[in-house]
Amino acid sequence: MALEVRGLTAGYGPVTVLRGVDFRAEAGQITCLMGRNGVGKSSFLKALMGLLPATAGTIALDGTPLHGLPAHEIPRHGLAYVPQGRRLFGPLTVAENLAVGGLVHGNDTATLAQVLTLFPRLRERLDQTAGTLSGGEQQMLAIARALCLRPRVLLLDEPTEGLQPSMIALIQEAILSLKAGGVAVVLVEQRVDAVLKLADRVAFMVAGQVAETMPVKGLTVDAEVFRTYVGV
Repeated sequence: MALEVRGLTAGYGPVTVLRGVDFRAEAGQITCLMGRNGVGKSSFLKALMGLLPATAGTIALDGTPLHGLPAHEIPRHGLAYVPQGRRLFGPLTVAENLAVGGLVHGNDTATLAQVLTLFPRLRERLDQTAGTLSGGEQQMLAIARALCLRPRVLLLDEPTEGLQPSMIALIQEAILSLKAGGVAVVLVEQRVDAVLKLADRVAFMVAGQVAETMPVKGLTVDAEVFRTYVGV
């Protein structure tokens, strides 16, 4: 299984943000997107989900075209998205937020059980409103809600930003578990240490394009490529 993107161009009104992006994500692998602020990483994830309409290029999952589909149809084809900032329904309970994610597949109990096994802390808080959870717990819930879609590709936009180290470790463990289960994970991440720990490949973005993609194996924290594409 692979997500294949070719020549993807998109923007906001007259402003072009993505300029012919080529990208590939494989099942059972974690591909990290890195780059300085404003190069188009978050916009790229939004374009994959149909939230930012593409003006050119193709998006395909296992050969099935996704470009041009309305945004509400994309999750049915196996893509799920956890945006930066989580975007939970704060007044709803944990259970209700998960039920929203499970609507696509009829909220089957087996999927919910798998999700709560991955995030046991949420099982203890099913009746608690999402807005009263800690930041780390809210991020767990955001990921869990996306997993209720039973995705083949999971898009994560800086999921550990602003969290304490213990929560970061728990979320990273969950991401590695998803990889082991065959999910293709696309992760926007700015911290080099996290990329080296999690990723199989890293795609560096510059000015709305993927400038270079390479395996993480063999890279170190002080590798020149990180200074080139991410350093200030």
